[in-house]
Amino acid sequence: MAALLIRDSFGALQATVLGMILACLAGIAVCGLIGLFSGVMITAFRVPPFIVTLAMMWAVRGLANILAKGQSVYQIPESFVWLGRGADLLTIPNAVMLMLVLYGLAHVLMSRMTLGRYIYSVGGNKEAARLSGVPVQGVLLFAYTSCGLLAGLGGIILASQQKSAEPSYGQTYELSVIAAVVVGGTSLSGGEGRILGTLIGAFIIAVIQNGMNMMGIGIYPQMVVFGLVILGAVLLDGLKRRESK
Repeated sequence: MAALLIRDSFGALQATVLGMILACLAGIAVCGLIGLFSGVMITAFRVPPFIVTLAMMWAVRGLANILAKGQSVYQIPESFVWLGRGADLLTIPNAVMLMLVLYGLAHVLMSRMTLGRYIYSVGGNKEAARLSGVPVQGVLLFAYTSCGLLAGLGGIILASQQKSAEPSYGQTYELSVIAAVVVGGTSLSGGEGRILGTLIGAFIIAVIQNGMNMMGIGIYPQMVVFGLVILGAVLLDGLKRRESK
């Protein structure tokens, strides 16, 4: 009888873990499809990228509130918390290990692979890249789909760390992301930037944000600071481009 109970309990645990894995993969896949849809709108229908991404952000945020009925979801099994709060290798958090792996893969892609060169060339001058034989539409579809997939993965990690899911998670994160990328040396004009610089920029923004949190500075003053940081970084980038000419 005890063996049967242990077997049943183990089977239920396996089913729960498998269900969580499938649910996470499904969520990531949906985000990837949203990114692909944005890419199709931009490449096939010539809709400005800023308009497409802004519209999809609001549409998906509204859909998330509809599905969750504007409420938080707390009925989450313990197996889901492993990714965001676990620390299996040398007591290093699993989320940090995943971040390092993703940054390493991104570095290899952007610095060692042809696709990475294509992304730089399309970002620098789309028409010149097309005339050079670069499959511009395919590169853009890959970029937007990849962004969607990684956004979905980031959402799952955040929900795992919070041990809950809420439609408002991630709001204003776009400001922090832009600030980290710009501070890391990526040009908003396109064609320039390094993965290592982005990582360093993310660390800088995290330190600034953590410092403001420890000082008790509210979210709205933090938005002002991040806005000024972005403005200053873009200004410096513009001055550097002007001097190089």
